[in-house]
Order: sequence, then structure tokens, then C-alpha cells
Amino acid sequence: MKYLVHLLLFVLLSNGSVTASNPQESADVIIYGGTSAAVTAAVQVIRMNKSVIIVSPDKHLGGLSSGGLGFTDTGDKSVIGGLAREFYHRIYLHYQEPASWNWQKQSEYGNKGQGTPAMDGNERTMWIFEPHVAEQVFEDFVKENRIRIYREEWLDRDKGVIKKNNRITGIKTLSGKTFTGKMFIDATYEGDLMAAAGVKYRVGREANSEFGEKYNGVQIDVLHHGHYFEKPVNAYKKEGDPASGLLPLISPDPPGKQGEGDKRVQAYCFRLCLTDHPENRVAIEKPAGYDSSQYELLVRVFKTGWTGVFNKFDPIPNHKTDVNNHGPFSMDYIGMNYDYPDASYEKRKEIIAAHETYQKGLLYFITNSMRVPADIRERMSKWGLSRDEFKDNGNWPHQLYIREARRMNGLRIMTENEVLGNKVVTQPVGMGSYTLDSHNTQRYVQSDGTVQNEGDVQAHISKPYQIEYGAIIPKKGECENLLVPVCVSSTHIAYGSIRMEPVFMILGQSAATAAVQAIDGKKAVQDVDYEMLKKQLLKDKQKI
Repeated sequence: MKYLVHLLLFVLLSNGSVTASNPQESADVIIYGGTSAAVTAAVQVIRMNKSVIIVSPDKHLGGLSSGGLGFTDTGDKSVIGGLAREFYHRIYLHYQEPASWNWQKQSEYGNKGQGTPAMDGNERTMWIFEPHVAEQVFEDFVKENRIRIYREEWLDRDKGVIKKNNRITGIKTLSGKTFTGKMFIDATYEGDLMAAAGVKYRVGREANSEFGEKYNGVQIDVLHHGHYFEKPVNAYKKEGDPASGLLPLISPDPPGKQGEGDKRVQAYCFRLCLTDHPENRVAIEKPAGYDSSQYELLVRVFKTGWTGVFNKFDPIPNHKTDVNNHGPFSMDYIGMNYDYPDASYEKRKEIIAAHETYQKGLLYFITNSMRVPADIRERMSKWGLSRDEFKDNGNWPHQLYIREARRMNGLRIMTENEVLGNKVVTQPVGMGSYTLDSHNTQRYVQSDGTVQNEGDVQAHISKPYQIEYGAIIPKKGECENLLVPVCVSSTHIAYGSIRMEPVFMILGQSAATAAVQAIDGKKAVQDVDYEMLKKQLLKDKQKI
């Protein structure tokens, strides 16, 4: 009988997910979230000989890394180390197998990445990939390390965090399960565990004056990257007639003054995996709730001569593409996510559904409306959803791109000054290098009656920067055993650079390392010996 019990336990752990009758489970480290950071954190805990449980509200692992963002935002790849680099190495190994190229020959793939080749033979890494390939790499990490995962377990945000003496002792999920541990890591895009634990956080944009920044706050005088109305487009239903009312998706509110703070959140979208391969293509269908009037503004943009619909159909292997927002009216559902960070689960589901309807409707409109220029309509008709991606979700991505939600108000706050190298970081646990990147936050009416977008910033960074350890931990008076590697402590505009998937993987590993050292030293995370932490990070090939 004892042998059978051990065999059953081995089978459960090997499958990478657990269904338990026991309502309480324990481990040294409890990780809440199913993102790329959650997986790298869990692997690091195991490799440091501690026990771990991932409590994931998601069914699928990897967040955006497996949810459509296959054209990786990397910046300077030389600062990506540790488990993050191992992830991209495993992607490389996958695409070295001839069987991986089922819709396209490897020799036909253009090898285009963001400024560098997608496939780096010298470094044996690959930065561009299909969603299902990324998900399989994460699942392989879980299986190889026998990581316990409870999927589709949602934190009880009202009364699900149990604290004693300023430490979390356990968390409860809506299903009634309790997970107890010594250390906790919030690896969600939303920061739900952090917030429920009473840790203070920020939502929206800080005024430039608060931290001496330039690119934070309202940016009505900054027009970057082509994501704005370059030619005049009237905002009213009847052109030139304010009494006729605004076209859909234009805010009636004033945009605010240059540089002042607000509670607006940069736009979300789904990163779509489309294909033009006939055998793998699923036709774009009219979504339930489709309303063609929602795209009237796009018709007016076309009339100005704009033709950039396909400028962010970035190629990934096997005749597929990672589709991102581009231009004045595109995949971003601008202004429709302000409530998301603090919203209930039910309200978030409504917001996510609205984004799905908007983007499906946009694809259908461009493909079918006779008001779309014929050449664009014809080209769009050759694209469809990829039949072999997101099979259990109608070939639609399972993860909305939550570019920004809550940001912890932690022990240290990363600002654009640290990112741009104007302020020294003293205890680095990882590095970033991507552009200061914020998508638009609002679409408003200018004084002349024309429409404009606001909030898009693309500010160049001259060299990689370090990320403070204090940015992934709360203030000691709020919680002593929580680390937050995704909703890090930063200003809106600094987060615009930090918020890249490779960085989340890096910070997930670093958070786990600190958690284990805090356990071994019987310390609060704020009291971890940084020199010991640094030594372990370097040993594990992190770049700091």
C-alpha cells in the first residue's frame, strides 16, 4: 500500500498539475500566478532544494510568452541570462528539428527579429516563436522539475490572505483550498496577492514633477512611433458638427495638461497569431455583438491615405505572424481598460470579452466592409486564425496583453532616471534594456474638432540598466515574506521598459533566489544579505 501511495504521488507530480481532496497544501514557497515569471521562479526554488507550489488562476502557463507575443521584445539580448536565456535556448533547440517546420521550410523563414536575427546560431538562442512552442517549453520545465501546480485556482481577494505578525502564512482560493508556506511570490500581471496582502500600490501615471521625469504623465505634446493621427480627422458623427455627437471610441473628457498625473492605463490588446497558409487558416467570422459603427473612425483614417494596416504583422515560424497594434486606429482598444486593475473577476471578464469582440470585429470589418480600400480588404482576406494554436479557445489567444495594471509602491521605486542611467542602482537583481514604451492611454477631441491619441511614448535607451532588489519587495512594515517580480515597484514610464517578458523571467528567478535565502537565514525579505544574493545570482548566470 505504501508503494502505491508513493507511485500515485509520483504520477501526479510528473503530470505537472494536481487535483487534491486535501483542502490544505503546504510548501516552502507559494507562487501565485501562471506567467513566465511564475515558472522561472518555481524552477529556481526547486534547483535550490526547496519545495514549491504554483497556484495559477490560469489553465495555460506562460502568460503573454505563450499567449501570442512570439515576436519577443528584447532590447539588448546580452543582458538576458539565467533561466530566461535557458528558455530561449530551448526554443532554439526546438526549431533545429526538421519536424518543427510543418507549414514552412526553415530555409524559407526570413529569420527577422527586432533588430537582430530571430535565430542566433552563435548563442544558440531563438527569440521568435509560435505560442504553442513556448507553452510546451514551460510545461517541460514543470514536468522535469516535478513542480506541483494547481490550475484555475483563483485567490479569494476579499478574505483569502492569512497574515500573522506582518507575514503571510497562507492564501485561500475561491474553491476552498488553502496553501500555506514560508515565502510567497505574486507573479500575476494584476498584483492581486500583493493588493490583498495590504501592500500599497500605484495605478495610472505619476506627474513628471513627482520624480523629476520627462516622459511620465500626460503627453499631449509628444507624438511618437506613428501611433497618432498624422493627418486631421474630424471627431464628430456628422463632420464639423459637435451637436451630432462624437464618433465611437473617442472620449468626451479633456486630456489633461502636459506632464500631470492621472489614473489612465495604457491600452491593452490581444497579440494575434494569424496565418496566411490555406491549410492552417481559420476564416475570420463576424463576432457576436458586432457593430460596424465602431470602426467608422478607421474609415476616415483610410480616407487620409493611411495604408499601415499590416505594418505590425511580424513574422514568426510556419507562415504565422504576431500581430500588434500599429497606427492611429488599430488593435489597441484605447481607453477601455481603466477599471481593469482593481476590478472584480467578473468585471475583468467583461473587459476581456469586450476587447475580444472589438478585435474580432476589427478583423472582420477590414476583411468584409466595402468601405475599406479594395487592396487592403483583399490582402486581409488571405489571413485567418491559426488552426493549430489555442485549440481549446477557438484559436483565439488565452491571454489579454495586460501591459500595465497595479505597480507596487515598494521599498525602492524604479523611475525613468534609473532606466536612463541618471541615477545609480545599488542592489541590482536583473537588467533591462528596452525602450521606454507606453502605448496610448486615451483618444480625445482637440480644440479644432479633430481627434488625437495621447500617451504613446517611445524613448530610446542608450545602454542597459540595472533593476533594484528593493523594487521587487514591499516595505517591511507592510509584509516581510512577499516578493513581486511582475507588478514591480516603478513609475508608469519606467515600467514601460521593465514590463518585457524576458525581464519578468529574470526577476522571477531572482525573487525565488531571495525567497530561499530568506528561508535559510530565517529573515524577512528586506533583510536578505545582498552580497550573498548577488553571489548566487551570478552563480546561476544571471546578468546583473
